[in-house]
This record gives sequence, structure tokens and C-alpha cells, in this order.
Amino acid sequence: MSLPMMYPEPVLIPMRQELTRLGVEELRTAAEVDAALEQATGTTMVVVNSVCGCAARFARPAVATALAHAVTPDRSVTVFAGQDREATERARAYFTGYPPSSPSIALLKDGALVFMLQRRDIEGRNADAIAADLMRAFDTHCTP
Repeated sequence: MSLPMMYPEPVLIPMRQELTRLGVEELRTAAEVDAALEQATGTTMVVVNSVCGCAARFARPAVATALAHAVTPDRSVTVFAGQDREATERARAYFTGYPPSSPSIALLKDGALVFMLQRRDIEGRNADAIAADLMRAFDTHCTP
């Protein structure tokens, strides 16, 4: 059963494209999330996108900066909180031990959560500081 969308889709297109133009794969259904994460090998960054100001001002720009780093995850995917609800709920099921948060950015290695930035880690910080956290996680967990 599909849940109703909170915002008209045309409003979200630029917010979605801010990540997809970087090569981040958008997952819009629970089945797509499971296909991407269930049997994942290597590293996968999962961005829980949002319409909120901290996603626009901090999280998405931080992801853009971090993905320009020399070391990056094998795969990067995104779900959109409040819009693609089933996909978002499914993605959050992989974030063991963390409550729902948007925006948020997770790094999984061989399907296991190894790094997590929640809204509280994003809100009120600048994009460069958040990108630095991501790049440190990439250096620690991803293969150059």
C-alpha cells in the first residue's frame, strides 16, 4: 500500500536532483532499498534526504563535497523522508540502534552499519564540518 505524499512532486525535483546529479542512486520503494542493501558488499552510503533547511543548507552540500574526496563508498543511495515513506522506513531498518532522523547519512560496510550522522549531528553545523566527518568515515571504512 502506497502512503500519501506530503509535498507535490515538482517541488521536490531540484532536491532530488541535487543528489542524483552527483551519481547518488535514488531508491523510491522498499523493494529497491532491499535490493540495494540486503546483499550489499563493500561500502554503501545511504542519504535520507529531506525538504528541511538543514538538508538543503548542510547535508546535501556536505555529501557533494565528500563525494569529491579521493576515497568514497562503492555505492551511494538516497531515500526521501516524508515522500517515499516505505523506502525511507525500510532504509531506516538497516540503521540498527538509531531512531528515525531526517536528514541523516549512514555508511554501511558489507551490509552492517559502521557510521551514522543523524539530524542532531547535522543541524547547526556547517557543510564543511559535516563533509569532514564523512570523509573521515570514508577513509576509515572505504577502499581507496
